[in-house]
Amino acid sequence: MNIDGLDYNTQREQLLLPEYGREVQKMITYAIGLPTKAERQRCAETIIAIMRRMTPQNREAADYQQKLWDHLALMSNFQLDIDYPYDVHQALEIAKRPEPLPYPMQQIPVRHYGKMMFEVFEKLKTMPEGPERDALVRVTANQMKRDLYQWSHGSADDEKVADDLARFTDGVIQLDLSTFRFEKMSEKDFVEKQPRGKKKK
Repeated sequence: MNIDGLDYNTQREQLLLPEYGREVQKMITYAIGLPTKAERQRCAETIIAIMRRMTPQNREAADYQQKLWDHLALMSNFQLDIDYPYDVHQALEIAKRPEPLPYPMQQIPVRHYGKMMFEVFEKLKTMPEGPERDALVRVTANQMKRDLYQWSHGSADDEKVADDLARFTDGVIQLDLSTFRFEKMSEKDFVEKQPRGKKKK
């Protein structure tokens, strides 16, 4: 729907520093167009005073004044010809976007066990038999059952855990379900372990 004289922010030019608002941007554009350097200087100092009142929470910062002039230079696209009280060339660093962090996109056979569990499977493949491996097998099997329980909304089969553990350790770990005892778990346990303030959906 188009209405004469009415436009939306989505239709306007994007603001470089939106925290100062569109009116401050308009003031800066006006200052750029002033004919004399003295007029531009007075106008710029007035704009800085307005920006200072808009961000009182930052006044205690050591480089607060420098940042205001840096922001002014950025919002003017460095076209405001005045005598800056600070070197504003470093303001270009503010405008640079940080390089995206690489996200590890490793393929795992099943998502519900997660990457860390598959690292444990690899460790179990090479561990010598003994109490240490038995303890890790017990912790791993119980965690696998919890993962299955949560993934399948309250259903976790012991045989499924044993089969998966054998498969993902290349047959090294074989759970004897006639003697192995899983920790007891129920839906109530998972509800109680959720952080306070979060309700189960």
